[in-house]
Amino acid sequence: MSKQLTVLESEVCCAPLTAATVSAEAATDLAAAFKALGDPVRLQLLSMIASADGGEACVCDLTPAFDLTGPTISHHLKVLREAGLVESDRRGTWVWYRANRPRMAALSALLDIAPAT
Repeated sequence: MSKQLTVLESEVCCAPLTAATVSAEAATDLAAAFKALGDPVRLQLLSMIASADGGEACVCDLTPAFDLTGPTISHHLKVLREAGLVESDRRGTWVWYRANRPRMAALSALLDIAPAT
């Protein structure tokens, strides 16, 4: 895991924006993840991967769901992987993807804002 991901998990995980100020280093890491999710295709890909039976999805099952070329889908998956949102394994000629659930939980926790009392 990258140093940035470690910072994210230890400093930001479970600390909503209203509870603590986000450090500059963590903000850089978080922004990259949120930027990766800012594209509709990548958001759909992550949703498909996270909700797949068995917790993982083959690129061979993801590509036909879009009216895009294989290289374009590969680019979007690379962006998700570089942002730490998905992990992958090559099995034979196909690549299988699974969601990085701790990373997603950290992003979710950051935005978990309790109503003001």
